[in-house]
Amino acid sequence: MPLVFLKLGGSLITDKSRPYTPRPEQLDDVAAQIAAARRERPDLRLVLGHGSGSFGHAAAQQYHFQRGAETTADWHGFAEVWYHAATLNHLVIEALHRAGLPVIALPPIASVSTHEEKIFIWDLYYLRAALEAGLIPVIYGDVVFDQALGGVILSTEALFAYLARALHPERILLAGQEDGVWENFPQRTRLIQEITPQTFAICREHAGSAAEPDVTGGMKTKVEHMLALVQEVPGLQVVIFSGQTPGNVQRALLGATPGSVIHA
Repeated sequence: MPLVFLKLGGSLITDKSRPYTPRPEQLDDVAAQIAAARRERPDLRLVLGHGSGSFGHAAAQQYHFQRGAETTADWHGFAEVWYHAATLNHLVIEALHRAGLPVIALPPIASVSTHEEKIFIWDLYYLRAALEAGLIPVIYGDVVFDQALGGVILSTEALFAYLARALHPERILLAGQEDGVWENFPQRTRLIQEITPQTFAICREHAGSAAEPDVTGGMKTKVEHMLALVQEVPGLQVVIFSGQTPGNVQRALLGATPGSVIHA
C-alpha cells in the first residue's frame, strides 16, 4: 500500500502576519480534500504533519526562544512555544475530525529527543501501530528536549526527514501558500517545475524565502533539506505546491504533481 507524507504549511493554515490567528475555512477545505482523496483511494496510507505558523513562530519570537534553554526565562519561552503549537494542533485535529478522518495526534515532545538539534531517539511504535490500524497519525513542528542544548524547536520537515529514512514513503507533499519554488522571488513569474541535484546549483540563488519570518528556515533551506533527502531515500519524490489552489491537495494525494517536484 502506498505511503504518503503530507505537510500543511503554517502559511497555509494560519495568517502568519497576525500572531495566533488560524485560517479555519482553509483548514476545513483542506480537511475535506484529504477525506475525498481517501474515499477515492482507500488503500492510501497517510502521515500528516503541519507547521506552527503564526502560533509557534510568533511565540518563539515573542519569548526569544529558538535554540537552547538554560535560564528560567528560556524554559518559560520553551513552555510558551509548546502551548501555542499544541493549541494549533488541536484546531487542526478538530478540522480533520469534522471531515470524518480517523486522526491521532502524536506530539513530538512526548516521544522525540535530540542531540544538538539532531533526532537520535524517536519511538516509532505508536506511529507504526496507527498506520497498521488504518489511522492517520498527525505530527507537527514542536519543541523537544535536547541532551546538549536543553530544549530546541524541531520543524515538521526535520520530523518528516527522519520518518522518511525509516518508513520509505513514495512521496512527501509540502502544501503552502506558494505555487512552488520560484526562480524569481518575490516577482513570482517563473516557477521552477523540476529540481534535481544537477539543476539545483543553478537555481539555488533564486529559491526565495517566506514572506513572513519563520524560525525553522525559509524556502531555500527547505529545498536544500529535501534535495538531500531524495538522494538518501530511493524513489522518493517531494512536491512543493500551493494548498490554496482549489483541489490541489486532493490532486496531489491522488498522484498529480502541482508546483515544483524534487527528485534524485
